[in-house]
Amino acid sequence: MLFKDFGNILKREFKGYNGKKFGKDVMAGVTVAAVALPLALAFGVSSGATAAAGLVTAIIAGLVIGSLSGASYQISGPTGAMTAILVSLVAQHGIQGVFVASFMSGVLLLLCGIFKLGGLVSYLPSPVITGFTSGIAVIIALGQIDNFSGLKATGLNTIEKIASYFTTPQSPNITALIIGAAVVVFMIVYPKKLGQYFPASLAAIILATAANAIFKFDVSVVGAIPQTLLLEDRLDFTTINPEMLTDLIVPAISIAALGLIESLLCGASAGRMKNEKLNADVELVAQGAGNMLLPIFGGVPATAAIARTSVAIKSGGQTRLTSVIHSVVLLLSMFVLGGVMSMIPLSALAGVLIVTAWRMNEWSTIKYIFSKKLKTAIFQFLITMIATVIFDLTIAILIGVAFSLIMFVVKVSDMQVTVSEVDVEKLDRERINPEKLKYTCVVYITGPLYFGTCSKLEEKIASLGDNYNIIFSMRGVTTADISGINVLHEYCEKLISQGRMVFFACVQPPVMDLIERTGLREERFKHDMFFWSTDKVFEHISSL
Repeated sequence: MLFKDFGNILKREFKGYNGKKFGKDVMAGVTVAAVALPLALAFGVSSGATAAAGLVTAIIAGLVIGSLSGASYQISGPTGAMTAILVSLVAQHGIQGVFVASFMSGVLLLLCGIFKLGGLVSYLPSPVITGFTSGIAVIIALGQIDNFSGLKATGLNTIEKIASYFTTPQSPNITALIIGAAVVVFMIVYPKKLGQYFPASLAAIILATAANAIFKFDVSVVGAIPQTLLLEDRLDFTTINPEMLTDLIVPAISIAALGLIESLLCGASAGRMKNEKLNADVELVAQGAGNMLLPIFGGVPATAAIARTSVAIKSGGQTRLTSVIHSVVLLLSMFVLGGVMSMIPLSALAGVLIVTAWRMNEWSTIKYIFSKKLKTAIFQFLITMIATVIFDLTIAILIGVAFSLIMFVVKVSDMQVTVSEVDVEKLDRERINPEKLKYTCVVYITGPLYFGTCSKLEEKIASLGDNYNIIFSMRGVTTADISGINVLHEYCEKLISQGRMVFFACVQPPVMDLIERTGLREERFKHDMFFWSTDKVFEHISSL
């Protein structure tokens, strides 16, 4: 079925394809490569691997994942979100641990696609995704402190590393700080109109590299860029053992979960831009195949990237050839510009990533939920963001979703009980005798009638006067359980024993079905109890 879906996607995509469209793909591919080059180098370094690993990842992902993608516009490669997982993974398990976890995550993504689990991401609440993205942005920014300042942090996670700056006396590299700060300022003030033709990140890296080549600054640089796609550090199957696989299960799940979420969210967002729907399951198969292949070449895990994908669409990209051409341009850059790229100051790349992290935040959404004082959304956002920084990314998502489910259950399970005496002045005196309704009140129930709301119902009906007949209006009760019905049953028996009458109006079919099965309707207590509306109850009481 997936092969058939993929074939149909290609037929639609390349129908009427011609030289003019190919020309647009070429221009878009070159533009995307200009954006991807500095990011690939930066994400490679910040992940704990090398700049070359980031470049290889962008090339292979663009070729393989782009060719097999579930849409024409997806551009995959190394991303900032993924570096947040990889940097701690490298610290704990080394670069081989990254390669093995990447391969395992590829298998998981492949299975998700085969078993059609692409729809799972639609169940994630928007504030959770926004908080997750902001948490990743914080991790990325904090992770650049070393390269930005020349300091060296110790520890396995973000909190430990930040603490080490205060416990271990160090002196920053002032030159590195100046270069990094200059890159940040340059990217902020860089004209947006010019950025459409020449990316600010690439311009900043070129200027920083040129300055370093001229003045020979005492700063850390990218280092040699191997002119090969098969890096020396790559997946070695002989090092894999059962203990390693066991230790890497959780990291692999985290990588796969992030790859699924980021790729499908990117596809949904870009799909609206291009008015083309992403086939989520085909996309997951592509991501799985790519991430199984990447570690064999020495690349790090990849996902679809919204920054590069949006550039591809805005640049006029027509088909998935845009992704392939972007990879070809990056490959040529590796061979032609490898010597130049080796002189890029790491603090310059850190500056690029700090700006990228800032721009990752969905500021319009954040402003909206805070300005509108949407308390549940605010808590969802903050809890997920904080959990992302403190815990594993997968745990953060689970915490955010669990909190969302709890808040949803609390909200939908809230019962409203309103008591109103019958206003005899508004009655139709031709059909209804007001005198017989003087001591009658209507109890309006809205919400689910189940064990969690029984106490609230009991509290409300217990406060009613002793002389009143009761009409339960249950139009707003769409669901009930046996506990709630039993409370009503017991209350009916109590009222009848006191010589009072009780009626039910507007009972919904599912609730009536449960009432019948529990026997409440069979016990008519010497008078009819169930009516379609309160007016019918009024008429019935008047006739007694």
